[in-house]
Amino acid sequence: MMTVVTTSKLQPGGEAEWDAAMRARFDSARERPGWISGQLLTSDDESSTRVIVGTWRSREDWEAWHSDPAYLDQRATLQRLEAEPGHSEWFRVVADARADDRD
Repeated sequence: MMTVVTTSKLQPGGEAEWDAAMRARFDSARERPGWISGQLLTSDDESSTRVIVGTWRSREDWEAWHSDPAYLDQRATLQRLEAEPGHSEWFRVVADARADDRD
């Protein structure tokens, strides 16, 4: 598994529209091969900062989704509302624990 963490700074006043577009993007990711999970985070101290945590079976699965026309349409909306380009970092998942994994 691979996790990509992307941090974005939003333009003031665009937060609600950006969050809605990101939720729609998560909905479209659910249909993609290799998608495992996603989270949208915001800081209590910086309401215009968003952090997206996406976990995929492989980076190739994520890259295939990024070439999908529906993804590209959603990306245009998100970019319009961002104050600056987002920054992404990739991590290999070493361990994964979830509440529903209990025996």
